Amino acid sequence: MSKHLSRLLGYATLVLMAASLYGTLVVARADRAQGDAARIVYFHVPMAWVAFLAFVVVAVASVAYLRTGASGWDRLGHASAEVGVIFTTLVLVTGSIWGYPIWGTWWSWDPKLTTTLILWFLYLGYLMLRSYVEPPRGARYAAIMGIVGVLDVPIVYLASYWWRTLHPQPVIGPLAQQQPSDNVSWVLLLSLVAFTLLYAFMVRVHIGIRELADRVVVRFAPAAAVAS
Repeated sequence: MSKHLSRLLGYATLVLMAASLYGTLVVARADRAQGDAARIVYFHVPMAWVAFLAFVVVAVASVAYLRTGASGWDRLGHASAEVGVIFTTLVLVTGSIWGYPIWGTWWSWDPKLTTTLILWFLYLGYLMLRSYVEPPRGARYAAIMGIVGVLDVPIVYLASYWWRTLHPQPVIGPLAQQQPSDNVSWVLLLSLVAFTLLYAFMVRVHIGIRELADRVVVRFAPAAAVAS
């Protein structure tokens, strides 16, 4: 069943990512002010959404793991954190690529950018705790870090409203002051769905690898003990 789910997610992700790429490069029109540079919004915004989603999942899984001690919740939190760090890295990279032709600089200590960088460091710390602290303490410490770290997610989202910032305010969502045109909306929505499926697929594959690794350790542990 899990293999079929992973395969289905993979195919669905491939189709929607291809459709999203076509919409971004062919269907969507260039922005009047920013030109073709604004097309990166169709990658940058969905990546930011996935990063937020990933760290919310980490927090939920961490709470469940601390309450139940179930390894399944721990695997979910670990997988979501690793995928979230990847997407947060891509958010910072695409933001810099987008910002250079618009702001004239690759990086600015803008509140939006700075809080996003802090989020990246928080979840890098989550992964480091898992790597350098022996289990099960490492998993518990990381779970606490995952719960605390998610508090930065609303700060990142609201930074454009709370402080004067070079970063534009959100163009989609309940707090958006100006909703995008229909041409932008459906391509952006398609990209959001495609990247969300990509996140789900990557998490599913990560969990499958961890489960397989655990079974291998359990199977060969007695033989290793006898040999030693």
